[in-house]
Amino acid sequence: MSRPHRRALAAVTLLLAGGGIVAAASPAQGAAPVIPAMTNIRTGLNTGFDRVVLDLSSGPAPAVSHQLADELTADPSGEVVWLTGEYFVNVTATPAAAHDVNGNPTYPGPQKFRTRNLQNVMAVAVTGDFEAHLSIGLGVRSRTTVNVFTLTSPNRIVIDVAH
Repeated sequence: MSRPHRRALAAVTLLLAGGGIVAAASPAQGAAPVIPAMTNIRTGLNTGFDRVVLDLSSGPAPAVSHQLADELTADPSGEVVWLTGEYFVNVTATPAAAHDVNGNPTYPGPQKFRTRNLQNVMAVAVTGDFEAHLSIGLGVRSRTTVNVFTLTSPNRIVIDVAH
């Protein structure tokens, strides 16, 4: 047996004779990423557009997207979400949630509500809160320009729907 093999065999014998195998220490696990949680939904009428604002807790600003749709579906069930409106806008934010790490709701308001003070947006609904994907649906009177973006300090998602 060569010298390197004898050393390896001696080390294995020593470990086994010493009562067991010593596991290598694993690297420290990093803390779970902070997912901003929705705390409020605000609406406002502005010149030329309706604004819906989703207030968020601290954390990284989520990526946002939107789609015009003929109907809204709940995430993850896929069931139709009935909401007042002729057309619909589906807004998705990732990573974001409407609950904390313990599963407790962070948004105390209604899951669906009418927006009687706005010209185009007729209703708002929380349509999904699953695996760090937050979905909000808007019922609108007409298909127009929609602009969705994030602001920070404090974190919020802004949805502007033209009249």
